[in-house]
Amino acid sequence: MLLEMVAGMHYIACSMSNELDLHGYTQVEAIEALVRFYNARVRKGDRSRFDVIHGYGSSGTGGTLRKRVRSFLSRFADCLRFEPGENYSPANPGKTMVIPLRELPDTLDMLAEEILEYCAIARTMSKISGKFRRHGDVKIQASMRALEKQGAITSFIKGSYRHYQAK
Repeated sequence: MLLEMVAGMHYIACSMSNELDLHGYTQVEAIEALVRFYNARVRKGDRSRFDVIHGYGSSGTGGTLRKRVRSFLSRFADCLRFEPGENYSPANPGKTMVIPLRELPDTLDMLAEEILEYCAIARTMSKISGKFRRHGDVKIQASMRALEKQGAITSFIKGSYRHYQAK
């Protein structure tokens, strides 16, 4: 069985695997691992159903990782179908079944879209970094460079601060 490392965590990433276990991941790591796992399957032509094991959470109302994964999946109805585990017998709210249709966008592209939307009103880099800090400075900087290179965002000096605004 082939294991791949993502942010110091192991996940199963071979075409024979029909599950992705996200226990112990942060929300950002979980989404990145999910996109990588999903896209690897689609690129290999494997569009069979797989299970995302995210756990139920200890709060008794469903964990944040479960909510975040399902919220993420719901944004891509054109790329996939998914069903909560509690809709199947035996019911398991700690997993979600996913059926790939086509490749998902890269996580950096998704971050760039979020930054572009946030910068509809001019923002400083410190505001942008604060808003998206869960992604880390390296990814924020890479997304900003890509947006500037594409001409999707402009920068200007106001007072003593550089501001960024979507065109």
